[in-house]
Amino acid sequence: MATRELTPAPARTAVPPARRTRRRGRDGRSAALYLAPAAVLLLGVLAYPIYQLVVISLYDYGQAEAAGNAPLVFLGLENYADLLRRTQFWVVLAKTLGFAAVCVVGSLAVGTALAVLASRVRAVPRMLLFLAALGAWATPAVAGSYVWLFLFDADFGLVNEVLAGLGFDGMAGHSWTFGTYSAFGLVAMEVIWCSFPFVMVTMYAGIKGIPDEVVEAASLDGASWPRIATAVILPMLRPLLLIATIQSIIWDFKVFTQIYVMTNGGGVAGRNLVLNVYAYQQAFAGQEYGQGAAIGVVMTLILLSVTALYVRSQRRSVELT
Repeated sequence: MATRELTPAPARTAVPPARRTRRRGRDGRSAALYLAPAAVLLLGVLAYPIYQLVVISLYDYGQAEAAGNAPLVFLGLENYADLLRRTQFWVVLAKTLGFAAVCVVGSLAVGTALAVLASRVRAVPRMLLFLAALGAWATPAVAGSYVWLFLFDADFGLVNEVLAGLGFDGMAGHSWTFGTYSAFGLVAMEVIWCSFPFVMVTMYAGIKGIPDEVVEAASLDGASWPRIATAVILPMLRPLLLIATIQSIIWDFKVFTQIYVMTNGGGVAGRNLVLNVYAYQQAFAGQEYGQGAAIGVVMTLILLSVTALYVRSQRRSVELT
């Protein structure tokens, strides 16, 4: 019987460091060329408005100055100093952070739970679930806000009628937008309703990307489904969950339309103000454009720091893959 000679596999030659450096340089230049048109467009759309925002925040800029009836007075950082001395600014900032935190946690919880549900149901219920989520995602913010206001209307709202019919007599004629916490809660529910589809789709894609062998091995070892979800699935979804969290923070921190529409411009005596609505009131209702611009710059700096975390998380997720 003839023996078959095994030919050894050719040894892999190591790439010299200089060649790797030149290859990375070529890849970097190619990426820069591809991104150059988008970068130029973003600079044209964002750089000049941000520059004007910073310039206006450095002047005593009111209605007379905007109309050209008064000379501009340079204040330097006085608008920022005055803003930081205001108690109302810190109260509004705390409310904004708390409101954004509730919206982010709610969006992540609802979106992740529905993503797990979508991965475990059949095709038809899953399609209906995604269609419903797409409807919530595609609804304009103004239209969605008025729909929620109609559902929770004190006199004609369906929610109050259902609660009163179930025996909660105190809910008849209840105003959901009068109290500070109830108004914030109502707006938070509307924001979660229109934000969870992004988290749901992202988490569903991550769940479907997990190999079936990993889940089957855990189930064969006797792990229950909650144990599999917390010890196997969630750690593998951590990069996507981090990206969804940071993206939700960016969106929910700068909510304007829902708060302005559903609380009629910030609630009774400004009890439901967030930074975006506060800046609008200072700039346009109070005709203090310098103060409004200063609030906008502070918000931009906060969001840029969050965006830096977002970019860093994306780079780390790319390195992991």
